[in-house]
Amino acid sequence: MGLLSWVLFGALAGWVASIVTGRNSRMGCLANIVIGVLGAIIGGFLYTLLTGNGISFGFNWLSFIVAVIGASLLLVITGWYGRRR
Repeated sequence: MGLLSWVLFGALAGWVASIVTGRNSRMGCLANIVIGVLGAIIGGFLYTLLTGNGISFGFNWLSFIVAVIGASLLLVITGWYGRRR
């Protein structure tokens, strides 16, 4: 996956994770990208740790679901954008 693919994948995963966690109205596009890419890294690490199988690079439904779960965990654990400014 190229850089543009990572950005688009991160934006989509971060946006879905922000909707799932109820923080969509407080997050912008850049935050969705950062959360999505970090969530994909965290989710991929946890998936590999739990199953012993790696995730192939590229866009498929399993990698998207793992990225959304990782991004949601990141949002919940860190509390990013959880407080009103």
